Amino acid sequence: MKRRNFIGYTLLFVGGCTTATDVPQASTTDNNISTELTFTVTDLLSLEKLERDFEAFRVALEDVLECSVTFYPVESYTEAAAALQSGDLDLALTGPSEYVLIRARMNAIPVIAITRPNYRSIIVVPTDNSIQTLADLKGKTIAMREVGSTSGHLRPTKLLLDAGLDPKQDYNVQMLDRAGLEALKNGEVDAWAGPLSDFERFLSDEGFSENDFSVLEKSPPLPNDVFVFNSNTDPAAIEAFRELTIEHQDELIEAIASVPENDKYETSELVSVQDSDYDTIRDAYRAVGQGEFLD
Repeated sequence: MKRRNFIGYTLLFVGGCTTATDVPQASTTDNNISTELTFTVTDLLSLEKLERDFEAFRVALEDVLECSVTFYPVESYTEAAAALQSGDLDLALTGPSEYVLIRARMNAIPVIAITRPNYRSIIVVPTDNSIQTLADLKGKTIAMREVGSTSGHLRPTKLLLDAGLDPKQDYNVQMLDRAGLEALKNGEVDAWAGPLSDFERFLSDEGFSENDFSVLEKSPPLPNDVFVFNSNTDPAAIEAFRELTIEHQDELIEAIASVPENDKYETSELVSVQDSDYDTIRDAYRAVGQGEFLD
């Protein structure tokens, strides 16, 4: 999932999400789940996008939980965090990098994760240059996705740090979003770091083969996207949600992947999750000098 306006939103988050709020108890179903749930996806920043990409999932979730599920549109992940804190928002689907920031400030409860097969970061260079290892990138220019992106910034930075390269002084970064691979093709940057899926799509769309580029490093699988409840939620409701969604995951995954924008979830599974699964993302934040936002 994407990260947007990382520094500005994070500063807003630090200032606005520090006080717990008591929330009135709602009526519940036989499964202890509230009869009315509000739901958002933290990187879909309008009701229109929520309805476009997640209406089929919303309907399927209502059927599984036997309750009403209503979209709660937000303009940023920090607004989602504040709504979770206040109790206005019950449930959110968020990406790994957003999750650790939300968790740090309001103790959102990770309930279930949705896997992203082949969700990895890679660092590549053209084969017709002298760069053979990550160490050879010292002094070079690397295209990345966007600041705070799990696969297009944080994890690649951690790969480079593990290879002995300091992100503050050993190489230059250009945040080019989806134009990074085009810049690499045109010789405007020395290397590209980002999601493996983007690289594979680029090869297919541009008619290149894997022999045209050298993969210097590929990360282990990245942490999954995660559904979180606000911390006021009854533990019995959380357990019921977990059990029901895993039991009915075939229809839920079919619904979420029925939209072209969600093709990344076509072969996904719903799996158990724990907070420590995201420690590698916390390490990456610290590596890029943003660890204070986790404290």
